[in-house]
Amino acid sequence: MTDITVFNTPSRAKKVFAPLKEGEVRIYHCGPTVYHFQHIGNMRRFIFADLVHRLFLAHHYNVQQIINITDVGHLVSDQNDGEDKMEKGAKREGKTAQEIAAMYTADFMEDLKLLKISTEDTRFPKATEHIPEQIAMIQSLEEKGFTYQITDGIYFDTSKDEHYPDFAHLDLEGMKEGARVEKNDEKRNPTDFALWKFSPANEQRQQEWQSPWGAGFPGWHIECSAMAKAYLGTTIDIHTGGIDHVPVHHTNEVAQSENANEAPFARYWMHNEHVDFGGSKMAKSGDSFVRLKDLVARGYHPLAYRYYTLLAHYRTKINFSFEALDAATVAWKRLNDTFAKLKDVTASDRKPEQFLTALSDDLDTPRVIAGLWEMLKAHPGDMSDADKKAALMYADSLLGILDPAYQSEHASLNLDELPDDIKALIVERQTARTSKNWVEADRLRDLLAEKGYVIKDSSEGVVITKR
Repeated sequence: MTDITVFNTPSRAKKVFAPLKEGEVRIYHCGPTVYHFQHIGNMRRFIFADLVHRLFLAHHYNVQQIINITDVGHLVSDQNDGEDKMEKGAKREGKTAQEIAAMYTADFMEDLKLLKISTEDTRFPKATEHIPEQIAMIQSLEEKGFTYQITDGIYFDTSKDEHYPDFAHLDLEGMKEGARVEKNDEKRNPTDFALWKFSPANEQRQQEWQSPWGAGFPGWHIECSAMAKAYLGTTIDIHTGGIDHVPVHHTNEVAQSENANEAPFARYWMHNEHVDFGGSKMAKSGDSFVRLKDLVARGYHPLAYRYYTLLAHYRTKINFSFEALDAATVAWKRLNDTFAKLKDVTASDRKPEQFLTALSDDLDTPRVIAGLWEMLKAHPGDMSDADKKAALMYADSLLGILDPAYQSEHASLNLDELPDDIKALIVERQTARTSKNWVEADRLRDLLAEKGYVIKDSSEGVVITKR
């Protein structure tokens, strides 16, 4: 079987994957902060994570993976200052932080299902359920001399870690206070980050815990490090996330994990690019906030959006538009319609090796899709229907693009499968078309639609589907 190669963010180059333990892979995917709905840009990250999962299953690995749920400590600045996003969301909704966490976590899980993202082999730990592990890791860093205390919390001293800039290739000398993070005059270095934040003296937080340093809550970065260690061990195989995580969140994870555990954190780091909207990064404010369920309400199938994202490599930025999604939807429907037409064909045992080879080459989904279309367009003499069906099934196992429910609903029907009155109307309509009586043909088409049958005229003849 072909090697798996991935683009490893720290080295900025492709690297052949070798597991820590033969036949096993441990993966940590940065999960959602559940203070709001996830938009379709967020969901691209989890489609990407699902591709990684499917790739290793195809290579017969035993997969253990985490998608964490951040339900405390993620501040609006993504760093050390501002309001906790969970507290802000609770005020916006008029609910408790726990209530909105439960609501938005449930919505996120629904989106995973709609996008055919497998939750097999996956745990979804919550930050609020792992406070002791986070405190223990901070204590370890404190014992090793990496922390200091200021007015608002316990901070990691990045000057104590000579390798801190390596992960994101940061130019520390060129960085100015406040350029990358919010200004804080008490911090020793502009890149220092909060491990534990103290609760404000004049404010009662909804979520706070006692610690050796006083009442407060964990920093966003320490949550992931502690949960990764708790479920996957001190060193893991792969860590994924969005490209925006590289300069701050993942840089800080590396620093605190490797200094607390005195071991490498993740051996491979993979990051997906953004989905832009109108030339700007999609965000949870303004006109660029588009949810998956917004697409469904407009009549799009969730898997058509999944297919749309797979047309671009995961490290390529997507500039979302409804026109582009329309084009992808046409192609996605053709794939599913093709599979539906092969419903009575027994698939062969063929698994096109080039599909797995392409996916194993840093998740080259455009190459998989191009290869699939090439096979489906092949002349029957060059490729049988049995092989075409097998190719569709294998591509689906790797990409997750077929929907049996859609195929069943939209499968074309044979004339002899229809009730006698429907057959009679279809024959009558065909007679009207032959005599070029277009008004009568249209009337009969509308009448058939009222009775639940959609009629389409194609180069191959009349296609009849049940509405």
